[in-house]
Amino acid sequence: MFVIGLTGGIASGKSTVAAMLVEKGAYLLDADRLAKEAVEPGSPAWQDIVNWLGKSILLPDGQLNRVRLAEIVFNDQDKLKKLNQIVHPWVGKRFLQLSEEIKVKDPDAVLVYDIPLLIEAGMQDMVDLILLVYVPREVQIERLQQRDGITRRAAEARLKAQKPLEEKRKYANVIIDNSGTETETARQVDQFWSKL
Repeated sequence: MFVIGLTGGIASGKSTVAAMLVEKGAYLLDADRLAKEAVEPGSPAWQDIVNWLGKSILLPDGQLNRVRLAEIVFNDQDKLKKLNQIVHPWVGKRFLQLSEEIKVKDPDAVLVYDIPLLIEAGMQDMVDLILLVYVPREVQIERLQQRDGITRRAAEARLKAQKPLEEKRKYANVIIDNSGTETETARQVDQFWSKL
């Protein structure tokens, strides 16, 4: 099994590139999706968050109020660190469990780990190759504002919680520049896949 560590930053286009790789036959494990599963109402991580921040962090249906949680953690590095300490161990266990299931089912699989914080979390050793989806910072801010309907200041606070994409370039084996059209991105993904 060959493992690609797909990383980038918020609003850089990782999901677009991940979907293109899946179309080519890769398996995908998405850290954000697993993190959402980790905090489903009643789960141990959900309970830890409620114990820490109180029931005011919940919506009426018991789900976490993600907007409120983002306001809290993206403006306080210590709180973001604590949230990550609650959620990341569960996500890591699920990654290993699901990876093993894929390996047993298809030993020759190409597996994509979509992990925005791959480098920040020091998980480079878990992958065979690091694929960075890159856009200039200004493009990232604009896309994040449009996607989430937030202010520039809120977008910058979220970016501050991640290592800048310029810095992540140093760790990447392959860089996909996603600042152009989807067709241009697809062409780069095709070239990458043909070399695998």
